[in-house]
Amino acid sequence: MRDQIDQLATITVLGVLEQAYFALQVIYARRKYKISPPETTGHPEFERIFRAQANCSEYFPIFISLLWIAGIFFHQGVAVACGLLYLYTRLKYFQGYTEAAQGRLGPMYASALLLWLLLGLAMVGLLARFLQPHSST
Repeated sequence: MRDQIDQLATITVLGVLEQAYFALQVIYARRKYKISPPETTGHPEFERIFRAQANCSEYFPIFISLLWIAGIFFHQGVAVACGLLYLYTRLKYFQGYTEAAQGRLGPMYASALLLWLLLGLAMVGLLARFLQPHSST
């Protein structure tokens, strides 16, 4: 069983590490610009870093859910490839957003496309599962 989900688990851990990196960037920006919690406004650079981290966190549960469903019901390798690309596009999104708000757009569209792809794979996999004839063992 583990060999059927080991790659999905690896992408999940990489995703968690990426989220931790984004959170650390917010902490560093808070220190740099002297913005104490719970404040979320201040220096424009801090606000972009904070917003980029929040946006990535908001989509993370959707990504993880679709990654696992697509990986289990469609194909682990295809889901993992999409997952790696998604994590890369979110990193580029974060980096682009921290530099300028417009820098987030390309990676944002790419990551949205990958989520739609994972959703499609998950739906195809689930549909195939429900349409398979059930054995009576």
